[in-house]
Amino acid sequence: MQETGANNNLIARFHLPGLFEFQELYKMFILLFNQHREYFYDWCEIGSIYGAPADCLWGGGRVGYGENEADELLKMMQQYGISARLCFSNSLLLEEHLGDKRCNRLCSQLSDSQSVDNGVIVHSDLLAHYLLEKYPKLYLISSTTKVITDFTKLCQEINRAEFRYIVPDFRLNKQFDKLNTLTTAQKQKIEFLCNECCAFTCNQRKECYENVSRLALGEYCREIKCTSLETEEGYVFSKAMKNPGFIGVDDIKEIYIPMGFREFKIEGRSLGSAIILEFLLYYLTKPQYQLLVREAIYLDSSLDLF
Repeated sequence: MQETGANNNLIARFHLPGLFEFQELYKMFILLFNQHREYFYDWCEIGSIYGAPADCLWGGGRVGYGENEADELLKMMQQYGISARLCFSNSLLLEEHLGDKRCNRLCSQLSDSQSVDNGVIVHSDLLAHYLLEKYPKLYLISSTTKVITDFTKLCQEINRAEFRYIVPDFRLNKQFDKLNTLTTAQKQKIEFLCNECCAFTCNQRKECYENVSRLALGEYCREIKCTSLETEEGYVFSKAMKNPGFIGVDDIKEIYIPMGFREFKIEGRSLGSAIILEFLLYYLTKPQYQLLVREAIYLDSSLDLF
């Protein structure tokens, strides 16, 4: 994966949601990001865009609803050195599921890239071992759906050689005294989930993710009542900012980058493109240029932002 910046140790890389869901938005945003680099923070870059199509057997984490083919966007991402990631974090896969033609075709497509490394976000060890053997060019990311909240277990996961990155549960985001004990190499494998909206005290997060896995497999799912405050409103960014695990722009610049952390994941595959745009403005765009970027994208008649 290509990197930019005079000093790459001071660069934060954002991993963005919606590879299949928000292609039109990203095609416009990537062009703006490269043609008007002065609009955006010089200490950050787009590390990857991740996602999965609708009704994807290996899918998990969030219900995918993207209907678009990724060919055109993938060409642009390769041109600018941006990694594509498949979100295949189903935790309940069996041997019989590994032959799924659609998922294998997508892996093969990403594996054929010559200019940039592409990856797969996984939960299942069964799938991880299968991908390592069949698609060795694809790097693996350990999914946050494992709900790793114990720091000792996080360290064990970090030390697994098969994973390039580990996304811990967001409730470990602010345990700085423990995070600072990690080596430089260990820190560079952690990818923090910045903008989670789930309740910090939620005790059924893993069960909720398993429900999504069952849904992808076409199995019965019992209803789980979300414990997030005011959940009937859906995702509200201003409220997510009040979450104790939220990582804001100033946190990244003043705390995480100086500590040696570089990788930051933005969630939102199941949200609308207008909310995704607000994430792109907040995390990547200088305040004085946010209106210009918003106007450029809103005035593009090919985009449906709601």
